[in-house]
Amino acid sequence: MSHTATDAPALYQREGDIGILTLNRPQALNSFTRAMHSAVWAALDQAEATPEVRALVITGAGRGFCAGADLAEFDFAEGDDLVARADPGPVIDQAFNVTARRFMSLRMPTVAAVNGVAAGAGASLAMTCDVAFAASGASFIQAFSKIGLIPDAGSSWLLPQRVGMARAVALAMSGDKVGAAQAKEFGLIWDVVDGDGPACVAAATAYAHKLAAMPTAALVATRHLLQAGLNRSLHQQLDAERDAQSAMGRTHDYIEGVSAFLQKRPAQFKGR
Repeated sequence: MSHTATDAPALYQREGDIGILTLNRPQALNSFTRAMHSAVWAALDQAEATPEVRALVITGAGRGFCAGADLAEFDFAEGDDLVARADPGPVIDQAFNVTARRFMSLRMPTVAAVNGVAAGAGASLAMTCDVAFAASGASFIQAFSKIGLIPDAGSSWLLPQRVGMARAVALAMSGDKVGAAQAKEFGLIWDVVDGDGPACVAAATAYAHKLAAMPTAALVATRHLLQAGLNRSLHQQLDAERDAQSAMGRTHDYIEGVSAFLQKRPAQFKGR
């Protein structure tokens, strides 16, 4: 499937059993406008409506991954109602929160290819993905404190999980930049890819193809269990594991996986 409009704020293409979503406002480091959120949602709709697509890669066009919100969309013109017009709450509620929730509830695993700077909600977006690769020159910035705001788009929940509370507080308060190697050391990402953005995308794409050949329902159930387990007691989580395991036991891929193991042959998972 080819791109239909190369000037669209987000591009989607299918590569066999995976989808590739590219944020496409390179002149603005792929910062989010409402139109880009809408384009991203349309791409996710397309991926989810295609049963053959069993993993998704997200990356950015040009030299950046995503610089967060495009502040040019905020109305800071002088006037009595400046505070009301400049309120970031509505766009968070109507756009950023919707995007974060959608990524974390997709029916397929997601892989971020962080090809350049991921700032503000761009860093949040990378963290909403199941696995994140970063180019060696990429960086992560909790930029919110620089403009008098707090981490949003899920960052205040995701960042402490990834890096621990001490680092999360320091990074969020200072807004200091974290390079790719340190991001891996901190646990913010899975791996660093030597080289530029295309090399990072290639590594993420290869990993996504690997995940796409696996039992999709079990991978997504694993995501949901790991997320929800943070807010449950051990006993609650044991019950949740039992219920999820029972549900997986009714899937084609469970029967196929065990049969293949017993027959000493490669499993042919179908994602159902």
